[in-house]
Amino acid sequence: DVQLVESGGGSVQTGGSLRLSCAASGRTYSKWCMGWFRQVPGKEREGLATIDSRGITAYADSVKGRFTISKDNAENTWYLQMDNLKPEDSATYYCAADPYLWSSAQILDPKQGISLRFWGPGTQVTVS
Repeated sequence: DVQLVESGGGSVQTGGSLRLSCAASGRTYSKWCMGWFRQVPGKEREGLATIDSRGITAYADSVKGRFTISKDNAENTWYLQMDNLKPEDSATYYCAADPYLWSSAQILDPKQGISLRFWGPGTQVTVS
């Protein structure tokens, strides 16, 4: 159906920047929502940022002002620009997408019980 693959993870020093990419292939949808998430072993998955086919973006408070979500329609790729990285940003980062227009609150808050339909395998980010 839809395949997602993240890239761009790696190791960076505190205060540095990384740009994660999420390349999509397969079926395309005219309406969609997409999110970036991260998870540390033993902890709950954290929603970071969302964007949808209307161009509406939203961010978790933990990354607001430091992370920027965007999409390159020509490349069918989403991005997460991460600036001023901190050690607590170290995690495995995932992108996910869904052809249903969930609200940003539903996507970002795991207590809402929403899990987007398509997920990438993840990319590791380490900040030291």
